[in-house]
Amino acid sequence: MDTPGDEFMKYRSPLVSRYASKEMSYNFSDRKKFTTWRKLWIYLAKAEKALGLPITDAQVAEMESHAEDVDFAMAAEEEKRLRHDVMAHVHTFAHCCPTAAPIIHLGATSCYVGDNTDLIVLRDGFDILLPKLARVIDRLATFAEKYADLPTLGFTHYQPAQLTTVGKRSCLWLQDLTMDMRNLQRARDDLRFRGVKGTTGTQASFLQLFQGDHDKVEELDNKVTEMAGFKKAYLVTGQTYSRKVDIDSLSVLASLGATVHKICTDIRLLANLKEIEEPFEKEQIGSSAMPYKRNPMRAERCCSLSRHLVALLSDPLQTASVQWLERTLDDSANRRISLAESFLTADIILSTLQNITEGLVVYPKVIERHIRHELPFMATENLIMAMVKAGGNRQDCHEKIRVLSQQAAAVVKQEGGDNDLLARVKADPYFAPILGELDTLLDPKTFIGRAPQQVSRFLSEEVYPLLEPFKEKMNVKIELEL
Repeated sequence: MDTPGDEFMKYRSPLVSRYASKEMSYNFSDRKKFTTWRKLWIYLAKAEKALGLPITDAQVAEMESHAEDVDFAMAAEEEKRLRHDVMAHVHTFAHCCPTAAPIIHLGATSCYVGDNTDLIVLRDGFDILLPKLARVIDRLATFAEKYADLPTLGFTHYQPAQLTTVGKRSCLWLQDLTMDMRNLQRARDDLRFRGVKGTTGTQASFLQLFQGDHDKVEELDNKVTEMAGFKKAYLVTGQTYSRKVDIDSLSVLASLGATVHKICTDIRLLANLKEIEEPFEKEQIGSSAMPYKRNPMRAERCCSLSRHLVALLSDPLQTASVQWLERTLDDSANRRISLAESFLTADIILSTLQNITEGLVVYPKVIERHIRHELPFMATENLIMAMVKAGGNRQDCHEKIRVLSQQAAAVVKQEGGDNDLLARVKADPYFAPILGELDTLLDPKTFIGRAPQQVSRFLSEEVYPLLEPFKEKMNVKIELEL
């Protein structure tokens, strides 16, 4: 028997012990798994009884009365003895249901409970993730709307480029997240039930039970599928449902991981520029050695876990490729890890990203200073056009600007000074005809194109309609414990 503190003597997955939500942890728990097995045995007994097999109301009632009280210690002892997890739980269930014992698992194979439970857990996992993703999108949409017209330096190759807005940049993040939302919803809706298919998928055992009545076998499959909450079952399976279903489910999660990694990398880069920061608690410590530091630890956590989520996709890809004929058991141990860890990891990064997006801090004055350093270079084409309109020669003006720009660049790069191009332009008599226009020519809002209008249209046409089914689940805040 374990003594207090024994849990610290063995490895515990940090996905559960440190990060994951209670609802996702429970979704992959032993209690959820084995009580679902019992529910599936009850569904099967009910359907078989309804179609004429000699099963009594008392047997069904007995099973229902013990659906939740799993004796895990007995099941563990039985599995030690039998070396078979499903039969261990059949015996454990039968022990507390002596009247129903003869009909538990009647006609079924292990994958009836194993695979069908996995499909239920995958479906329920998506149902946990989708509202969380919707909340992240909602928070980021509010952020995008608020800063739709705040100019900021754009970056290509991580070098200063034409201006965009803070809100427009966050719409790039939102666009990827809305793709993920549609992908997760589609993967969830595409899930079907394995149903009652027998040992190699031919339903031979059930055809024998119903004395060759094909219609009753099909009706049995339909009834159990409906009781489990699925609209459809796979029409053909081997012993298992196709492991490509796992690829489909985990690929959309891996794609979400790629999205979150990109978003959080951007936030980390902007934090370095001191333009945007993630939330920082009053007593939070950034560094044990450097007390002034405000490290983007939440974004770093998201990046770290997102890499794990992306890497997990290789498991179902390889598993599906090596399943022989109707099935081999080398999928089992791998799937116990990869399915659970993918959903747990996705759950964690969405909770963390919601916390980030609920508290993003923007520093407009820092952003303005960075624009001021770069805008004179970007405005050179505008200056040339203005001089031509005032009667100047385009080539002469181009050469003047080129020389002054090189001088200003030397001050910035070689002397570490500020960009003084504008002061040089003002000091040169050649540009006297346009001095009165300089403020207008250098207004950052004249360099952002249609960014605010793009934000408005994108949010109204593509983001807000996507959130409509989740509007009643929007008011959940995330408080990170670690």
